[in-house]
Amino acid sequence: MTDRYAVMGNPIAHSKSPQIHARFAAQTGQDLAYEAMLVATDGFVEAVAAFRAKGGKGLNITVPFKQEAWQIEAERTPRAQRAGAVNTLCFLDGGRVLADTTDGVGLVADLLQNGLPLRGQRVLILGAGGAVRGVIEPILEQQPALLVIANRTVAKADELVQIFADIGALSAVGFDGLAGQQFDLIINGTAASLEGEVPPIPDDVLAAGGSCYDMMYGKDATAFQRWAMQHGAAQALDGLGMLVGQAAESFYLWRGVRPEVAPVIQQLRAAMQA
Repeated sequence: MTDRYAVMGNPIAHSKSPQIHARFAAQTGQDLAYEAMLVATDGFVEAVAAFRAKGGKGLNITVPFKQEAWQIEAERTPRAQRAGAVNTLCFLDGGRVLADTTDGVGLVADLLQNGLPLRGQRVLILGAGGAVRGVIEPILEQQPALLVIANRTVAKADELVQIFADIGALSAVGFDGLAGQQFDLIINGTAASLEGEVPPIPDDVLAAGGSCYDMMYGKDATAFQRWAMQHGAAQALDGLGMLVGQAAESFYLWRGVRPEVAPVIQQLRAAMQA
């Protein structure tokens, strides 16, 4: 019996998750099917219930449903409980549901894989939405020297500081509050790159030898990657590795097998360039 999995979102046609999980399944010899499901913005809870009723084993959740997924009655992992956002659901025996957020694990793994340790570094995150919520705890666990969250609406960044303040040192500012500060690593968690734009940050906010990471990705360098290269970044990475890394963590939660991410990242990158 082939086990069924899916990713739910809106929009969803662009999703690479079916390709990623098909490659993981082939690599690890797992018998599963994985599809992308377009869900009406007001129909998420019903779509999850219908998927479960048909014997579905697990779901990935993407924009705009990650915070709504958190509301579903489930056993949340500590990191999902605190983040207030969920990107992975596991449907277990006896009607149990496990809810987790794997985005931060994927991000940290990709940073470390690319030689960007976080310990002792000055880290800036741009944005305070759902994409950022899921990565703060795993970043703080790496013990950076400081973590600053910059957002157009400071109140939203402040809210995240309150949620995570007991784990490590972090603070919130508006983009205009970055003047005079410099960071070793800047992570773009806004969707500005999708519009070909860059958040309004100072030209000198990246320290000498510092690097940049955009959670977005595309066939070509994102607007934020181009900004990083123009401002002397040692590395300017996109979020494809994070995408594959979070998928690998979801796969492990579902199947108990940890797939290799590096070859899948390479295959996706080659397919995007072709």
